[in-house]
Amino acid sequence: MAKTEGGEAFFAQCRHTGKIRHLQGPPPWYALWTHSHCEQLVHDQLAVRGFEVFLPKLEIWSRRAGVKHRILKPMFPGYLFVRDELSEARYAELLGARGLVCVLGNGAGRLTPVPNQEIDAIRAVVQSNLPALPHPYLAAGQRVRITRGPLADVEGILVGRNAGKGLLVLSVQLFQRSVAVEVDCSLATAA
Repeated sequence: MAKTEGGEAFFAQCRHTGKIRHLQGPPPWYALWTHSHCEQLVHDQLAVRGFEVFLPKLEIWSRRAGVKHRILKPMFPGYLFVRDELSEARYAELLGARGLVCVLGNGAGRLTPVPNQEIDAIRAVVQSNLPALPHPYLAAGQRVRITRGPLADVEGILVGRNAGKGLLVLSVQLFQRSVAVEVDCSLATAA
């Protein structure tokens, strides 16, 4: 069996139509991984080729030569999103973008779509013009440490993340009991 580089197996089941099948609605979004500082380069190349591309950016303060000014930086350095009905030809065209490393997938040669609600949430943050800062990824069930406030340096398990709030579960293993307290997720870092 031939070794695949990423994507060949994805299209093996679709060769008779040349398209990815979608039951309904718009085509899915995919995450693209780029070389360092190549997000805008990849974005511009794909936009010219007719792809729907989304590169979310944050406005941040920067100081150069002692002068402070606002600049736009990618919200997710090294990543951007593309939405397209990826036929085999379009996929090859996508991979031809200078600065692109790969399209993210599950490691079995299949592309993994990004849920529309995640893209919509990111768009809402960008369009709101509210201050936003990068934050380490915290998944429900992950062990975290609180960095500030009355619970500083307390460690527990983060559960039930919702609208910036989460439940920090503290457990006593000896007698198998737990207590949960609501915390601001911006105060939590991976333990």
